[in-house]
Amino acid sequence: MQINQPLTLLAGLSPKEFMKKYWHKKPLLIKGAFKDFKPVLSRAELFKLAQSDEVQSRLVQHQFMKDHLIWDVKHGPFKAKDKPAFSKEAWTLLLQGVDLVDERAAHLLRQFRFIPDARLDDLMISYATHNGGVGPHFDSYDVFLIQASGQRLWKIGQQKDLTLRDDTPLKILADFKPQKEYLLSPGDMLYLPPRYAHDGVAVGECMTYSVGFRAPKSDELARDLLQRLGDEVQELIGSKLYSDPTQVAVSESAHIPVALQHFAMQALAKTIERPTVFTRLLGESLSEPKDHVWFQSTSTGKTNHIGKIRKHPYPLGIRLDTQTKMLYDDLFVFINGESWRATGKDKTLIRLLANQRNLSKADLTNASQDALDLIENWIDAGWVHAL
Repeated sequence: MQINQPLTLLAGLSPKEFMKKYWHKKPLLIKGAFKDFKPVLSRAELFKLAQSDEVQSRLVQHQFMKDHLIWDVKHGPFKAKDKPAFSKEAWTLLLQGVDLVDERAAHLLRQFRFIPDARLDDLMISYATHNGGVGPHFDSYDVFLIQASGQRLWKIGQQKDLTLRDDTPLKILADFKPQKEYLLSPGDMLYLPPRYAHDGVAVGECMTYSVGFRAPKSDELARDLLQRLGDEVQELIGSKLYSDPTQVAVSESAHIPVALQHFAMQALAKTIERPTVFTRLLGESLSEPKDHVWFQSTSTGKTNHIGKIRKHPYPLGIRLDTQTKMLYDDLFVFINGESWRATGKDKTLIRLLANQRNLSKADLTNASQDALDLIENWIDAGWVHAL
């Protein structure tokens, strides 16, 4: 992506300017970010998807009871009969991770790849009837709110008091104090940095798309890395036995020997003293698909499609599966939680696949047999598809 080129998507700012002036810093309203925007999924498609277990879905409703706002949340997948009448006000259907199951949604999400893929999370679609919403809240990550159809009134505020109500199943602010409000129409977009309070209410029937980002918590990330490290400890440091030929007789047998403590600390130190191990494990962690993601191979297993590429016009190229996560660093390439070392022309080729998410027949012409075999394995796994 050209990071110095002004984009209508960013109100005429270049990605470089946007990241410097707004990202993680302050909101930005972008009227007409998407010209002549049309929803990527129809209302009927959205509700059909909510009946499957391919996405995480929620149905949020609220009503006043004795001058108190009561919230109700149900989790999908839903049956057709679970849907409230469209004529009923104040209900919202939320579908998480639509980009994983619909290429049109994935294409929309990829327009935000001026931000690292390791941070880009998913596209959530919200359908709401008049007055529908999920209440005043804040997100712990950056978010782009795209109005897909109808209108939604957003009230936003930068407040220090982020105390949540304790009587709802949703994380709703107890004392929301908006400072600004914006009415978004189809194609408009609002960017909000983390922890910026906001409340969106549907004006008539509407659909809103939320582009969300991953913000790993330090403790969760450390726990995952340590668990992955634990699976490789024996390979990394071996299985040396503790020995204590100079151990003396003791009168307090419950006291742990200092030498044993040092032995344990040295064993741990050896596992973390190699930074390339941690960068590899981090890449595997960041590229790990979500728990509900499954891949289906499209390979027949009878022919090596990629291996025939220099002699046969088929395939026209390859593309990553919509659900595939592919990243790389200076040493490794990561795909769906696994890692490989690549060098030379193969390294350039694999990085090109990660950035473009596809390769043409011409791109593959000079690939080594090792690279072709690796790609064929990815095709067998359903991570990559031949065109």
